[in-house]
Amino acid sequence: MTGPVQTGTPAPTMRWFFLGFSGRIGRLPYLLGLLFLVAVSGFIVSRMAAAPDNSDALALWGLVSLVFGVGSVWAIVAISVKRLHDMNLPAAIAICLFVPAISFITILVLCLWPGSVGPNRFGDDENRPAS
Repeated sequence: MTGPVQTGTPAPTMRWFFLGFSGRIGRLPYLLGLLFLVAVSGFIVSRMAAAPDNSDALALWGLVSLVFGVGSVWAIVAISVKRLHDMNLPAAIAICLFVPAISFITILVLCLWPGSVGPNRFGDDENRPAS
C-alpha cells in the first residue's frame, strides 16, 4: 500500500481559496467562488427581510451582514488576485475591482479570459497555492 503522492505544491484548502493571495486559480473555480459568495449574501438578505422590524433577529442578521460583507470583500480580492496570477498578470490590477465604472467589466474579463498554459511566475499548477 502506498501513501499519497507528494508534489512540490501544497494541497489547496478552502482557507487558501478564499483568504490566500498566493498561487493560481482557473476561470471555473473563480466563477464558482463568486457565485458561492453571492448565494450566501442572498441568504443573509433573505433572513433580514424575513425578520420583523425592530427585532433582535433583525439586529443579529444586520451584524452578520456587516461581518460577511467585510469578509467577502477580502475573499473577492483574494480570488481575483489568484485569477490574475493565472493570467500571468500582476495583483495590482485588482484595484480595478474598487472602481465602480469598470468593476463589472473587470469581473467579466476575469471570468472569461483564459489563463496562461503551463507554469508561470506565480506557480507551477493551476488551482493550487504557490510552492
